[in-house]
Amino acid sequence: MSVAQEIHDKLSAAFSPVDLQVVDDSASHAGHAGAPAGGESHFNVRIRAAAFVGQNRLARHRAVHAALGKDLVGRIHALALDIDAA
Repeated sequence: MSVAQEIHDKLSAAFSPVDLQVVDDSASHAGHAGAPAGGESHFNVRIRAAAFVGQNRLARHRAVHAALGKDLVGRIHALALDIDAA
């Protein structure tokens, strides 16, 4: 399973989002320090879910990182998050 699919599956299970987009942007960073040769290291995530209502930006980011788990987050070099309540 790809890292993008893992991200998608974990966030879907944790938040039941109304909108979830996971884009692997690794090709744009090929050759830059920290980017592995095989890619799957740089991701852009857009998520909209009712679970984020009443949470500030920091709480939303912490919730997403917790849902992904330390193992998966540790395999990602860069994770851009666009999080909002549905």
